Amino acid sequence: MKPALSLLAASALCLVACAEPYSPTQFVAQGDQIVVTGAIDHTTLDTFREVAADNPQIKTLVLQSIEGSVDDDANVIFSREVRNRGFDTVVPSDGMVASGGTDLFLAGNRRILQPGACVGVHSWGGGGIIATELPEDDPEHDRYLDYYDDIGVSDDFYWYTLEVASEDEMHWMTAAEANSYDMATTRVARLGSTATCDAR
Repeated sequence: MKPALSLLAASALCLVACAEPYSPTQFVAQGDQIVVTGAIDHTTLDTFREVAADNPQIKTLVLQSIEGSVDDDANVIFSREVRNRGFDTVVPSDGMVASGGTDLFLAGNRRILQPGACVGVHSWGGGGIIATELPEDDPEHDRYLDYYDDIGVSDDFYWYTLEVASEDEMHWMTAAEANSYDMATTRVARLGSTATCDAR
């Protein structure tokens, strides 16, 4: 949303542009939580609905490793459903969300970033469009701005993600940055370092 990227971060940034194989999201119920890994795509919402129907008592998603999405429209539709169903989101101390995964985290009713969690943001681009080259009133921004408005996230966060790193880079947020945008519903004590997150 810097030095060389890890294989994981680089593959996340290449999910769409390079059309490389990826691991779709998987949901595993564990006790009172559903652990989520993989990339968000057009199958994610249906898979989530199945797991939620089988485990109606669970209202917490643990985002263990969500490197991004291969379909931004599917991502915001899925994330809105997470919010509408009243789920909480947690990134554990050894967990990572980036790009569309960070948007999913923000959908949580209660949002927890455990000490050491990695949160990556960057700009977007594709199909000959570069977000930072568009005027602020361009309707291409609306997919994200409307989503943030729906979940109560300031537009300032969206513009920050465009400026802090280009579409082929990743910026790993600090706790101070996360707190300045009220990303979590409890104060963030510490996030993973750039070196730690690049290696994850």
